[in-house]
Amino acid sequence: MDVFRTRNGVVRGRRTADGVVAVLGVPYAAPPFGSGRFREPLPVPPWVGVRSCVDFGVIAPQSAELPGSPTWSPGDEDVLTLNVWVPPGDATSRPVLVWIHGGAYTFGSSAQPDFDGTALARDGGLVVVTINYRVGFEGFGHVPGAPDNRGLLDQVAALRWVRDNIGAFGGDPDNVTTAGQSAGATSVACLMVMDRAEGLFRRAIAHSAVGPCFSTALAQEVTARVAAAAVIPATADALAAASPQALVAASDEVVDGYRRDPASGHLHYDPVVYGPVVDGVILPEEPLAAVAAGGGAGVDLLVCHTTEEYRLLDAVGSSAKVTTAEQLDRFAKDFGLPDGLTAGYRDLLPDAPVLDVYLAVLGDLTFGEYSSRLAESHARAGGRTFLSRFDRRRAGPHGEVRAWHCADVPFAFGNHELEAVEFLIGGPPSPADHRLSRDMVAAWADFADSGDPGWQPLDTTGAGPVRVWAPDDAHDRPELPDTRALWRDAAYYRPGGP
Repeated sequence: MDVFRTRNGVVRGRRTADGVVAVLGVPYAAPPFGSGRFREPLPVPPWVGVRSCVDFGVIAPQSAELPGSPTWSPGDEDVLTLNVWVPPGDATSRPVLVWIHGGAYTFGSSAQPDFDGTALARDGGLVVVTINYRVGFEGFGHVPGAPDNRGLLDQVAALRWVRDNIGAFGGDPDNVTTAGQSAGATSVACLMVMDRAEGLFRRAIAHSAVGPCFSTALAQEVTARVAAAAVIPATADALAAASPQALVAASDEVVDGYRRDPASGHLHYDPVVYGPVVDGVILPEEPLAAVAAGGGAGVDLLVCHTTEEYRLLDAVGSSAKVTTAEQLDRFAKDFGLPDGLTAGYRDLLPDAPVLDVYLAVLGDLTFGEYSSRLAESHARAGGRTFLSRFDRRRAGPHGEVRAWHCADVPFAFGNHELEAVEFLIGGPPSPADHRLSRDMVAAWADFADSGDPGWQPLDTTGAGPVRVWAPDDAHDRPELPDTRALWRDAAYYRPGGP
């Protein structure tokens, strides 16, 4: 049956060729504009009759144009929607997986082709939910007198919708796993330690968590720059009077300014100007510190990161080029890196050009180290924790495709055969890639179902086997990569964090 009764009204989805029912573009909160702009998400008014939900909802204000994904148009307002994929059959109390997309808190949507939940529902037996939420200034910009972290509040509203409605789709509201990648993964980490999200999910999957979160001071600085670019005062009234497209354009101008100015400090290298704000209210503490203190210890956690994260950002031209020893030294100072860290990388990569050393350090600083410390801190605080790394490489039509940022997601979703992801994975998949995807889909499904992805958890010291995903052989490694040892005694720090 393709019709489902939610608390707000009846929805009709469409059946796919696999027998999965996709219910798309279901509103979980009211449009966050007009009197609701820069506010916490508001309830959806009920509707009469059957609402057709066969197409993705419109996406949040942004300027990005991603392959195979819809674009935002001025006037699109009903942006707080979600999608549900229901497995074939009449079973009830199925495990639920809720996906939070990444995109530097600035772009992206649930409609990206590699986030299609069909394979996870069909092969994994999961009820899959993917969500849209406010990004960019609308979701994370600091507005005087308004709540920070509106994008996180949207995610909480979506999880409440799941709690209240997923039973109608055969899902078990008491067996929910929240998952995300990149900005979505750090959103998951934030939700783990937020009072407002407590009890809304039992397990968490975080792929390539990025840190740290923003301080209030940095969020205020960004707002001042965005307001100046938009030629308006940085006041609540002026910001509310500015159109979403004006603030998107102003944000892009601020990003471009950081990118062009080598003297702009850490934001020069890959300017991300929005993110969760440690405001002491909605997000009480940086997630890494909160988890270390026991926050979210009752949530099972599965962490993964790729081994060459920043190779993608370099390939698409979003990060600054660092090609000389002098530039590398300046980069280390701009990020406050410990003395000797970059020298240690150079020792491990003796024949590599400076660019490769820089990308290795920045990838570990931004994603790998944060993700690994998140897992280890959770385990030390008594949480059940599993750690994995994605290490797939292959020759592609335009050169070698590395184990870079985002490359793991199509495999975990079972969408590695889509033409839209060929750039990420280097062309059509091989038989070994098919096996890798089956294994990763099974690991996600088993973890969402029972909390056991198929290998041993970290122990209470934060040590233990790490599952390494590679096409020819997924295996466990008890030892740390050599680069982790360089960080062992270093305080994790990035400017702008709390």
